Amino acid sequence: MSPAANASPKMTWAPACGRARPACVEMALWRLDGLFIVNKPSGPTSFDVIRAARREIGVRKIGHAGTLDPIAEGVLVLGVGRGTKLLALCSGMDKSYLVRLRLGVRTDTRDAAGRVIDERDASGVSPDDLSRALEGFRGIISQTPPMFSAVRHAGQRLYEFARQGVEVERAARTVEISRLVLVDCAPPEATLEVDCSKGTYVRSLVDDLGARLGVGAVMTALVRTRVGPFSITEARPPGRLVSPSA
Repeated sequence: MSPAANASPKMTWAPACGRARPACVEMALWRLDGLFIVNKPSGPTSFDVIRAARREIGVRKIGHAGTLDPIAEGVLVLGVGRGTKLLALCSGMDKSYLVRLRLGVRTDTRDAAGRVIDERDASGVSPDDLSRALEGFRGIISQTPPMFSAVRHAGQRLYEFARQGVEVERAARTVEISRLVLVDCAPPEATLEVDCSKGTYVRSLVDDLGARLGVGAVMTALVRTRVGPFSITEARPPGRLVSPSA
C-alpha cells in the first residue's frame, strides 16, 4: 500500500460557495482578507465585537462599516485585512431596522439606556394617530444628531460633551427614510420597520416622532436587519465567524 493511501484526509474549510479548498488556501482567502457579516448581540459595543473577531480570526487589521450602539443588535459588517478597503463602500449603503419604542417617555440619550428627562400620559394616542404621524417622516427629512453620538464637534465627540453635561449646537443633516411601516401598536408600545439612508439616527427618528405626537417617545430595542445586500439571515454570531469542517 502506498504512503498516499495511508495518509489521513486533510481538514478543509467549507466556504459559502460550497466548494472545499485546502485549509491553507481557505485560511488565506477567508481568514485574512474579506468581509464578515456579524450578528452583533445587544450589550457589547461594536469595538468589543472587533476585539473578539481579532482573537478568533487571528488578524489585527479589522474595521467595521457602521457602528451599532450597545443597546442595538443585528448586522455589523466587518472588513478583515485587505477587506477593510471595502468598508467605505459598505458604510454608504442603505440600511434596514426593526425598532421597538415606548410612548410617553424621553431620555437624554433618546434610548432606554439613558436618564429619563420627561414623562407624559400617552394613553390618548391610538394606532391611527401613530400611523398618521409616520407619514411626515417618509422621504427626505432633516435630522439633528443626538448629543450622545460619535459626531465630532470642535475636535471632540459629541458624547464627550454630553457626559460633561454640556450641550452644543449641532448642524441638521438630510437623510432619507425610504420605508417606514408600523408593524404593531399596543400603546404605549409600538414596533416599526425602517429602511433608511446612511447617517440616519433611528433613536432621533423615534424622538422626533414622539415630539410630533406631543407625548415623547424613546427607543427601547433596535435590530439592524440589513446593510445593503447583507441580511441578518446570513450573519454569524461572534465566536462563530469561521467554522471548519472535516
